[in-house]
Amino acid sequence: MLKTWIKRGVPLTLALAWTSLAQDSAPLKLTLKDAVGMALKQNPQVILSNLQVAQSQQDRLLARSELLPQANGSLSETVNRLNLHAAIGLAFPGFPTHVGPFEVFQTGVSVSAPVFDLTLWHRYKSSKLGVETSRAQETTVREESVMLVVSQYLGCQRAAADVAAAQSRAELAQAVYDQSADLQKNGVGTGIDTLRGNVQLQNEKQRVIVAQTQLQTSLFALARLLNVDPHRSIEIADEVSFFDTPAIELDQTLEKAYTTRPELRALHVEEERAALAARTAADQRLPRVQFNGFWAQQGLTPDSIIPVYQYQGSIIVPIFTGGRISADRAKADIAIRQLQQREIELRNRIALDVKTAAAQVESARNEVTVANSGIQLAREEVTQARDRFQAGVANNIEVITAQDELARANDNQIGALYRYNQARASLAYAVGQMETLYGK
Repeated sequence: MLKTWIKRGVPLTLALAWTSLAQDSAPLKLTLKDAVGMALKQNPQVILSNLQVAQSQQDRLLARSELLPQANGSLSETVNRLNLHAAIGLAFPGFPTHVGPFEVFQTGVSVSAPVFDLTLWHRYKSSKLGVETSRAQETTVREESVMLVVSQYLGCQRAAADVAAAQSRAELAQAVYDQSADLQKNGVGTGIDTLRGNVQLQNEKQRVIVAQTQLQTSLFALARLLNVDPHRSIEIADEVSFFDTPAIELDQTLEKAYTTRPELRALHVEEERAALAARTAADQRLPRVQFNGFWAQQGLTPDSIIPVYQYQGSIIVPIFTGGRISADRAKADIAIRQLQQREIELRNRIALDVKTAAAQVESARNEVTVANSGIQLAREEVTQARDRFQAGVANNIEVITAQDELARANDNQIGALYRYNQARASLAYAVGQMETLYGK
């Protein structure tokens, strides 16, 4: 096509642009692993959490800078004119009322450094823990993002399975209708059988339309989670894997969940930061030692410049702070107790999540076994009903009834498989291993 456009006189750049647009408009076919990888790269919430980590790292650098000496260079030229009467409050006869104007040239370096200040050290340690908190929160967002994408992808697989089952039932209904029409044509069947078969066929076609619409809306929701260009459609490539029931190779113990759940790790770090805040509040009563210095070349003219300097060491001892230090300590102690209560609640919730997900996995596995058996029996029932109808032993009411039972069996199987795969994902999330299971 590119050569055709060039032969027709279309500029090469425009032809390449149209070719690129055509390639980008092609459906994006994704496996579950591809979808998870894309979400971890371009999901807005994941990107924001990455930026939060970067921001906490800069906060750590700012806290560290307060522990280091600060130096500033300066260069100035000042023009002065002083009112002596106003400066000293007296007037002397015979003396001028002002001095100047005169210029002062100055260039030099000023230095300040904290010699001893435990509060600054504690703030720096707290900022380092803040980086760990941000990273744990980032992991939480990544786990939640993977969970959402996996659940939506499973929903798309379920919708695709519903479409395939509906199309299969529509083909069966078409075959039964054709069979009824042939029997009527040969004088063996009745018009009511043909009509009944046609009604069933239209019902199955309606189910196909509904299933296809559900699949499209599920794919749209998946594209939204993946932050895909709205003009580009996506397709799932793991439709067959929906019918698999892989074993769950995860450490399902509560101890493992307590270790890997990022929310609990973030809470532990926050408890350490609260303890540091309490120590910082207590250490505000200690003296602080500072050093300040200034060295410069100063003079009225460039020829008269001479070195000047000032060095100062100071000890600051808090005597009365109006209750501020006591309030800071009390506030830090309250924060620690709050975090401890949150930890208890979170550990109980994690334990409930793990136990619930494990029970759902076991139940869903049994449901799949029963549903697979049920669909096999429903297919045999349809076959026998069609044989009896063909032989003229019964009308096609038995066939229609068997078709309805097959539809119910299909729904049961697809629902059981969806619940198993969803329970498997819920268990991985409960033990903090979503990205480990689905992203690698």
